[in-house]
Amino acid sequence: MKRIVIFASGSGSNAENIIQFFKKTKIARVTTVLCNTESAKVFDRCKKLEVKCLHFKRSDFSTSDNVLNLLKKEADFIILAGFLWKIPQSIIDNFPNKIINIHPALLPKYGGKGMYGMSVHRAVKENNETVTGITIHFVNANYDEGAIIFQAKTALDHQDSPESIAQKIHLLEQKHFPNVIETIILKENA
Repeated sequence: MKRIVIFASGSGSNAENIIQFFKKTKIARVTTVLCNTESAKVFDRCKKLEVKCLHFKRSDFSTSDNVLNLLKKEADFIILAGFLWKIPQSIIDNFPNKIINIHPALLPKYGGKGMYGMSVHRAVKENNETVTGITIHFVNANYDEGAIIFQAKTALDHQDSPESIAQKIHLLEQKHFPNVIETIILKENA
């Protein structure tokens, strides 16, 4: 059984969805959730789901091997679910094509540093896009530039607000993210 570690920064709705999905399978389990925000709601979700959730500091991540050493013990795959920090090269090197991120737009549009959450949805609205979606991709050394694994689209109209766009994106994330992770894991096991 493969081990998944999730990185999260906020409410943890995608983390919860992934945890619940893999509790029903025999191919993988979420062993740990790592969070860089002490007050994040993901801690409460993990407690209810009986999954270990640990806080870490930037120094544990960027200037020491503390997080890397934990990952080597507990992860076969790393999932970024609303995690905003750039992944250090040492972690990328140790987990090639094993770090998966979800982005709330159809990359390459609306990607890069600072493009996350509502900033993406506002930009999509300001540019009068008629379609947006999600991109699930491998993580490399640059924000949102790793190889694209999967994209899903949703139609927009002039009545959509950044908030309604966010709701549509959330539905796509909940529907597709766990299934795409499962597909990647199954391909490795094949």
